[in-house]
Amino acid sequence: GFLKRVIGGHWLGGGPRMAALVAANKIEAYNLPQGVIAHLYRAIAGGKPGVVTKIGLHTFIDPRIDGGRFNEAAKAEALVDLITLRGEEYLFYPSFPIHVGLIRGTSADPAGNISCEHEPLTQDILGIAQAAHNSGGIVIAQVKRLVDMHEIALAQVRVPGVVVDYVVVAEDEQDGWMTYAEAHNPAYNGEHIEPPHGVEPEPLGLRKIIQRRAFLELAELSRTAPRPPVVNVGTGMPAGIGRIAREEGLDRFVFTVESGPTGGYPTDAPSFGTATNPQSIVSHAEQFDFYDGGGLDVSFLGLAEVDKLGNVNVSRFGSKVAGVGGFVNITQTARHVVFMGALTADGLEIETGNGELRIIKEGRVKKVVEKVGQLSFNGPYCESLGITVKYVTERAVFEMRSGKLTLIEIAPGIDLQRDVLAQLDTDVAVAHDLKLMDARVFFEKSML
Repeated sequence: GFLKRVIGGHWLGGGPRMAALVAANKIEAYNLPQGVIAHLYRAIAGGKPGVVTKIGLHTFIDPRIDGGRFNEAAKAEALVDLITLRGEEYLFYPSFPIHVGLIRGTSADPAGNISCEHEPLTQDILGIAQAAHNSGGIVIAQVKRLVDMHEIALAQVRVPGVVVDYVVVAEDEQDGWMTYAEAHNPAYNGEHIEPPHGVEPEPLGLRKIIQRRAFLELAELSRTAPRPPVVNVGTGMPAGIGRIAREEGLDRFVFTVESGPTGGYPTDAPSFGTATNPQSIVSHAEQFDFYDGGGLDVSFLGLAEVDKLGNVNVSRFGSKVAGVGGFVNITQTARHVVFMGALTADGLEIETGNGELRIIKEGRVKKVVEKVGQLSFNGPYCESLGITVKYVTERAVFEMRSGKLTLIEIAPGIDLQRDVLAQLDTDVAVAHDLKLMDARVFFEKSML
């Protein structure tokens, strides 16, 4: 009974009890793009009315659809407005006061200055602290240790003590772990450099087949682009693109992660958000400045549900709530977007051999549907922005063409009607120049 409203980016999947409250309409729930939330902290800190951006237009965050509302309990109040500036549509996300800011660093000195030398990310700690302080609230900083005055190098101070009210030293060692899985990995913060290539290849399976086919999009872009492409990868299956790149020994590109790392190789869950051998780590908001302004050449993201118009849902499935995270920022600004996921789910079994794919047992859930349950990605709108969009599965590749989901490739060994078209819950266009997927994807050996 203490919680009235929750506003998040990608959050409820990791909080099952909160998700149950949302599903039961016991609390108001709103889902906003992660980059907007990061920028809202800075707007609140600076006394600005809010964030004005095109991010979120023509998705469920647009007030003409759901306004970011995540359940019926949230229907009473709108948190997103549609506005027009100089003849163009934008979304306005209003500021609101923050009364308590919870942040984490590594060290604190007697003045409350906070550093992050053992942290893999700095995220939004400065924006949160300034926003809470300037809202008349309090800031509580968790650290691993206390140090003497001037012991922290000036360049390492991420939050000045003037905005910190309380410092809590974590006595339980696990409270200071770098990620959910690792107490400390020196390759995440530059203390150690791992060999970039030569990792032991993982066995060829469903996930790896999808990752390898998606990786070929990156390999081709790397070959043809005038400069190394700037790449983003999402959580889950897309994060494995980094490992495929290391297995293949290709490095003519620069990986980024929305949480702040640039360079190196993104890590997979449960340490997702970090990177091995990053070249730099900026704040969450700064990374989204770069993304929103068009800095990304290509992004690889998860594919949970797609419809015949190429729209994608990654945020909500009935009572299962996950949120969009930075998905909306990224898919509406990258030059190329590659979605990755199995064609069917729940029980799918496959087999490979001689460069071909065979379906041993079909999944019970079809992921290509007539209409997505929630509009996380608007295919026709993003195509109108000049973004090229592909959808990679283990047996078929689709592309946005003229406002429709279009089948452009099928795997060797796959029957078009039985294994692909019959496994869709809707009709899709089939390209006149339908091709076979590259057979290299289905062999255990290196593709390059």
